[in-house]
Amino acid sequence: MNDYASRVLEDLKARNPYEPEFLQAATEMLSSLTPVLDKHSEYERAGLLERFVEPERVISFRVAWVDDQGKTQVNRGYRVQYNSAIGPYKGGLRLHPSVNLSILKFLGLEQILKNSLTGQPIGGGKGGSDFDPKGKSDREVMAFCQSFMTELYRHIGAYVDVPAGDIGTGAREIGYMYGQYKRIKGLNEGVLTGKGISYGGSLTRKEATGYGLCYFMDNMLTANGRTMNEQTVIISGSGNVSIYACEKATELGAKVVAMSDSTGYIHDPQGVQLDVIKQIKEVERGRISEYVRHVSSGKYFEGCAGIWSIPCDIALPCATQNELDTKAAKALVQGGCFAVGEGANMPTTLEATEYLLAKGVLFAPGKAANAGGVATSALEMSQNSMRHNWTFEEVDRKLRDIMRNIFEKTAEAAKTYADSPTNYVIGANIAGFLKVADAMMAQGIY
Repeated sequence: MNDYASRVLEDLKARNPYEPEFLQAATEMLSSLTPVLDKHSEYERAGLLERFVEPERVISFRVAWVDDQGKTQVNRGYRVQYNSAIGPYKGGLRLHPSVNLSILKFLGLEQILKNSLTGQPIGGGKGGSDFDPKGKSDREVMAFCQSFMTELYRHIGAYVDVPAGDIGTGAREIGYMYGQYKRIKGLNEGVLTGKGISYGGSLTRKEATGYGLCYFMDNMLTANGRTMNEQTVIISGSGNVSIYACEKATELGAKVVAMSDSTGYIHDPQGVQLDVIKQIKEVERGRISEYVRHVSSGKYFEGCAGIWSIPCDIALPCATQNELDTKAAKALVQGGCFAVGEGANMPTTLEATEYLLAKGVLFAPGKAANAGGVATSALEMSQNSMRHNWTFEEVDRKLRDIMRNIFEKTAEAAKTYADSPTNYVIGANIAGFLKVADAMMAQGIY
């Protein structure tokens, strides 16, 4: 690692000793930048890395709401406004009991590079709460979302910070938050993305992250003499990303044989029947274990880790951070896996990533491979500004072009800076970093 990057990382570790997820993301990014930092000594004189890894603003607040039993509940709310060098802060709102500042800082740091790679004028941010919408009534979710937005509204705006959905924050939650923002501010503006189609949302947004992941994988495989066609695929998770990655992978000729949720996974050697998964997850909000009641060829297994032991050609981790560790990586290699694409944010540990790269597995890092969601959110912002709606096909075509451009930028940076032209981890980090670094240098010290 470059001496400058190493000193910055050691300082981060000393100042943030209880933020493991953030330090993991910072380590992965900083360790990739050595070739660039060696050529740009002016970055050190300008303290660019110190500014890059430190959020411009961190907002923390309490969220008080009343449950259906009339009892007052209190959660913590956050917004990390990380970097606005190339545009307004942009990043999702995560609602999950695991949410804390370390996780949101890791997500925000990744978001800076991801948003840069899209080519859209959007900076990096992230937010959320330790509130868990699972098991809550619609009224309880609405009460929380309205209280959450009653504080958050003063920190966001169409040209300041545009949050989106994330884990736990779907169309229902975005709708409640947008309604409260509009009620308080008296404005109909593109302040949130992932909105319903009837009030400013974009077609293809729900599908975008999963579709974009497969578009990136298709470009990566093609560049390396392979295709998605007739490949066996396993996908962790069963939310929006996983469902629409499954849909697009199948359209591209692959056979998806396994999916999971937080309780376990299903394996269907005949190919997962996506219509059944959609009914269970999108309509009934049920558990994936119910799949076997509808499909005789499917089997359900408790726990999530076993999914990686299923032989496959391609693995798409789309659930949550650090779900794919070294043991899982070894199981994938043993099972014949030749490509991994991150649909979630940092789902692969540093050690597992290094192992997969060392074994010659084609690895698509999340900041590049799963950028389709935020790219389409930026397209939603454009449509809101124009008071115009594109068709599903128009948005999908733009998404396909964006993902191709992301791969090409990632591959070019890997070819120029990395020790291997297929090290897309280094390629994505450097390609995303250079654009933001250039903007920060141009705008002076702030």
